Amino acid sequence: MKLINKTLSTFMLGLSLVASLVSAAEMEDTITVSSPAFENHGTVPLKHSAYGENVSPQLSWSNLPAGTVQLALVMDDPIAPTPQPFVHWVAYNIPAAASGLPEALMKEAAVTGIAELAGMINGLNGARQTGYFGPRPPVDGKLHAYHFRIYALDAALNLAAGLNKADLLMAIEGHVLGTGMLMGHYEQKE
Repeated sequence: MKLINKTLSTFMLGLSLVASLVSAAEMEDTITVSSPAFENHGTVPLKHSAYGENVSPQLSWSNLPAGTVQLALVMDDPIAPTPQPFVHWVAYNIPAAASGLPEALMKEAAVTGIAELAGMINGLNGARQTGYFGPRPPVDGKLHAYHFRIYALDAALNLAAGLNKADLLMAIEGHVLGTGMLMGHYEQKE
């Protein structure tokens, strides 16, 4: 009976997480996310790819919902061959007062030396490393899309270092006030 109760409890937790993620995914994007490096639906420059310098692009956001206390960021490629989606960047504990992220942000877990980003953490990307990992699609004739999604949160969650995308999405469940996305494309031709 204990095994059945534990299994049922785990199943219900899973359903709750799926429902929360679906509701966050169905939210209309109200936050404006932009970059001087490329326009929405534009091409991510070679410099920001793992074929180039592999440095993060500068990002800016505006129109945060009232009550935003902290922000989180996930960048992924939904059509990567494996794993799908491939996660390129996870960042969290970003203070709501921050208006964006600078170009070539450090890749260490704890972001230091930038007062407006005090407390920010770089989580684990799909390569199981901290920080930004730029576009690096195979030479497969496909134009890959890179989603830079910002989540506005209603609480200072002060999450520990070491979270990946799944961990982060579970941790912010029930705290998402709004989202916004910048999409860039990249194709490696040779």
